[in-house]
Amino acid sequence: MKKIVIALSLAAMGLTATQAMAQQSPWQVRARAVNISPDNKSDAIAALGVAADAIHVSNKTIAEVDITYFVTPNWSAELILTYPQKHDVTLNGTNIGTFKHLPPTLTAQYHFAPDAQVSPYLGAGVNYTRISDVNLLKGTADLDSNSFGFAIQAGVDFKLDKNWSLNLDVKKVQIRSDVTAGGAKISNVKVDPWLVGVGVGYRF
Repeated sequence: MKKIVIALSLAAMGLTATQAMAQQSPWQVRARAVNISPDNKSDAIAALGVAADAIHVSNKTIAEVDITYFVTPNWSAELILTYPQKHDVTLNGTNIGTFKHLPPTLTAQYHFAPDAQVSPYLGAGVNYTRISDVNLLKGTADLDSNSFGFAIQAGVDFKLDKNWSLNLDVKKVQIRSDVTAGGAKISNVKVDPWLVGVGVGYRF
């Protein structure tokens, strides 16, 4: 009887271990190519006779990496990362300088069909953007160094196997900054870009 009990216990332990190994890790990483397309809304600069929406931040395609943790099969948290990005700035079509920004974003996501081959999701969260290396109007104008805002997201994973997937992702991120000259605010720029990305993902 003892031998039977031991054998059944070992079999149960083996089955549990097999099931645990079959379960997916909660971690997923993705690498995307992302096109940044700013909305380019800005206040008028009355003192200079500049109309509203005259300040434009350039479009750009960047590399992006995100790390996702699945709390449940449906719910996850995603941290979206890249490196500081340099943008050209124009005023009424004339280049007036450059700046860099680093925009880490954290979203909570809901995956509608986590076990399906085509798995759509929605996300919402917060963005923090660090603005640096500002060189506008030959150093006579500046931007606030910090921007906090909301982020919304929609995407879909096309699963290739249990680990690999293709990904399409669209985000709207709130990035805004005051434009100052001589310490006084002269305008406000609402970059508020659309970010459209395609990439690959790996679920551990």
